[in-house]
Amino acid sequence: MGLTGTGKTSFVNVASGSSLVVGGDLQSSTSQIQLSSPFLLNDRNVTLIDTPGFDDTQRSDTEILNSIARHLASTYQTGTKLSGILYFHRISDFRMSGISTKNFRMFRELCGDNSLKNVVIVTNMWGEVAHQLGEAREAELASKDFFFKPVLAKGARMMRHNNTHQSAKEILQSVMENVPEAMRIQEELVDERKTISQTAAAAEAERELREQQERHKQEMLRIQREREGTVFFKSLHRSIDSEC
Repeated sequence: MGLTGTGKTSFVNVASGSSLVVGGDLQSSTSQIQLSSPFLLNDRNVTLIDTPGFDDTQRSDTEILNSIARHLASTYQTGTKLSGILYFHRISDFRMSGISTKNFRMFRELCGDNSLKNVVIVTNMWGEVAHQLGEAREAELASKDFFFKPVLAKGARMMRHNNTHQSAKEILQSVMENVPEAMRIQEELVDERKTISQTAAAAEAERELREQQERHKQEMLRIQREREGTVFFKSLHRSIDSEC
């Protein structure tokens, strides 16, 4: 999981030898759930799940949530739990943007606290920054409460990916010995028999939508005030000219 353009699909392809379509720049090609070709790692059968980000260019957050939720519920109903959950972040990003923060909040709500010990935050794009700068950003991400510190405190880990098969293999090996754990949304939908709209992730999506609407409302009010100020200034200017 992770934002569009953070290398999720590329990782799946490098790790599994699959040929899933990779988007260019920030244009998403992963608008649906995609599965890698099954492959053997340490004599175990592995399948990777590629998901769209909550900043998808083609679908709304609600549509993406529904897609991810349905897939996770379906696999959980068959008795399958995830051994590892990878969240991708570009170390080349100057800072966590509002979109990044929103995406990660949704990720937190999908996972819940119990499955965080099976989460690996994968930082990549290391070749796009000076090594010292990348290390400084990595330290900041791990030490700030509004970045990844809270999930690391609950058992999640950070690992680097350098876009090689060996690097991807090491990341996957790090989660293969985990005790598989149900994600919060799987328990909500299957064990608690909630609808998607009743889940914590849906509540977060709704909260984000309300905030977005409020920001839009405030921006429209600002534009209106600026227009009214311009009209008033022009009217005042004409009045002064007529008196001269």
